[in-house]
Amino acid sequence: VQLQASGGGLVQPGGSLRLSCAASGLRSSVAHMAWYRQAPGKERELVATIIPSGATTYADSVKGRFTISRDYRQKTLYLQMNDLKPEDTAVYYCKQLVPFVTWGQGTQVTVSS
Repeated sequence: VQLQASGGGLVQPGGSLRLSCAASGLRSSVAHMAWYRQAPGKERELVATIIPSGATTYADSVKGRFTISRDYRQKTLYLQMNDLKPEDTAVYYCKQLVPFVTWGQGTQVTVSS
């Protein structure tokens, strides 16, 4: 499995971005997927997860603002981020959790006026 994240950039507070993670070699029917982020000087943290049934979980800090989703046919994972705040600034990573751990490369998100 290879994961390729994209969609990061510079956005003003209150703005939106949609991150994508293209997954080659992915078995969509069994893969549990996630987005993580790592801000400067901080540990990498879990942002959201999605499992094959479509069930999702979110970090408290992003609930109600971020939405994780997946396109099974295109084997692509998404993270829709709305009402972005400066504290959302980080490098965002996609990750396969199950059946085995695989990290994608990160994409930088900067929220600043």
